[in-house]
Amino acid sequence: MMKSKAFRVAGWFAGLAVFFHAADALEASPVAIGSKLPCADSEVVRYTAHRVSRPMVIDGRLDEPAWKLAPASSRYVDILTGAPAIHDTRAKIVWDDQNLYLGIRVEEPCVRATFIKANSPIYQENDVEVFIAGPDAYYEFEVNALNTTYEVFFLWESAYERAGFAAAPGFARKDLVPFNGVGFTTHPRGPRLGHFDWHFPGKRTAVFVDGTLNDDRDRDRGWTVEIALPWAGMKWLSPDGKPGAPKDGDVWRIDLSRFNTYKEAPPAKDSGGWVLSPHRVWDSHVPECFPYIRFSTDEAPAPKP
Repeated sequence: MMKSKAFRVAGWFAGLAVFFHAADALEASPVAIGSKLPCADSEVVRYTAHRVSRPMVIDGRLDEPAWKLAPASSRYVDILTGAPAIHDTRAKIVWDDQNLYLGIRVEEPCVRATFIKANSPIYQENDVEVFIAGPDAYYEFEVNALNTTYEVFFLWESAYERAGFAAAPGFARKDLVPFNGVGFTTHPRGPRLGHFDWHFPGKRTAVFVDGTLNDDRDRDRGWTVEIALPWAGMKWLSPDGKPGAPKDGDVWRIDLSRFNTYKEAPPAKDSGGWVLSPHRVWDSHVPECFPYIRFSTDEAPAPKP
């Protein structure tokens, strides 16, 4: 989900309203909108996720030994230009037989959040986002500093019948909303369908604010996010289409991003959208630009003395 700068059409059925999300950053995109993918595979970030020997405590603090040993990602960069962002954001990913775990550390001098109801438009504030792509679908997750979450499940319209969604419980066509991207609206795979009332089964999330929320009288250090997503709910996202933990060497596509209501002052060309791997277009919904996450059954090595 792009921030308030991006055009967005989202719909909820069962009495929830359709809303529009206007764009002003689209014009800043250096990539012409067309069917050619906007990012080069050679610049997509690679990361290795290591296995952990015991379940993680989901409290948002990222202070367990496994988190300390896990390698941090590179610093997030601007989604359009690839330039380093003004504030530091880094992610770590670990896993066990039950869950995929994501830990994200967000530097932010004035931590703010107001939405408290699930699936509120938290992308209108400062948020952290995770996208997980499977062969024919992808999952969008967002969270703000109040631990309010927003979720959508997208599937490629061309795969609705072929991949079995049409016959699967929970994916009735009447519950799906047409979606054609945000800025990259002519994706080679065509349009998508969005399920805006889909929730990842068994997910757990927590946030820790290192500062004072919604109080600009002091300077905050930022906030950290901890997420646990059970492998049992990954059927449509797994590369082989089966639920269960990955095997050693398996590679998934997972996007990690952060969107802000503020920008670095000119002359910096800050779009307000920061990502682990640049998309080169104002659109999070391009799975081919998602980082490659390789899963290792080895635990993260201890740092050398």
